[in-house]
Amino acid sequence: MSPSALTSFRIRLPRALAVTLALGALSACSSLESNRWTNIFMPYRSEVVQGNVVTSEQIDRIKPGMDRAQVRDVLGSPLVSDLFHANRWDYVFLLNRQGTEPQKRAVVVIFDGDKLVRVDAPPLPTDAEFIDSINPFRSRRDVPVLALTPEQIKALPVPPRPAAAASAVEGPARTYPPLEPRG
Repeated sequence: MSPSALTSFRIRLPRALAVTLALGALSACSSLESNRWTNIFMPYRSEVVQGNVVTSEQIDRIKPGMDRAQVRDVLGSPLVSDLFHANRWDYVFLLNRQGTEPQKRAVVVIFDGDKLVRVDAPPLPTDAEFIDSINPFRSRRDVPVLALTPEQIKALPVPPRPAAAASAVEGPARTYPPLEPRG
């Protein structure tokens, strides 16, 4: 390598390093989660869904005094049923999905013998809220109306009646022989 090329290389190298470091620092200023185009280049993270989904509608259906079989019919089998705490069922739910907020909930059902005494639960989402929270790509459009109200039906234009000439049969009347012999 010639001396002039070596000098040129020594001058360009620090500049190239400075530009690379500046670009790296600027790219670190933006959040990766806020820019959906950078999420394309993120590595795949496996989805973790564990436990029982319990919604507020399910909790509303269980009442004190129900037996274990009735509670199991509504909430499903508990995730944790401890041998040392036979009167307690734990329904735990964990969802960790890329693009959504992590969710973790624990519902505790307490029995006295075979009868339900109480349910300890955090504020739970409705079925619709839960579906909205797990699907980040769902369209937020309004649901179209599929039926007309009585007022809208009355506001519809009345269809025109067919003209009398159009309903008359043109040509001679036809007679057909009977399908089955009379007799």
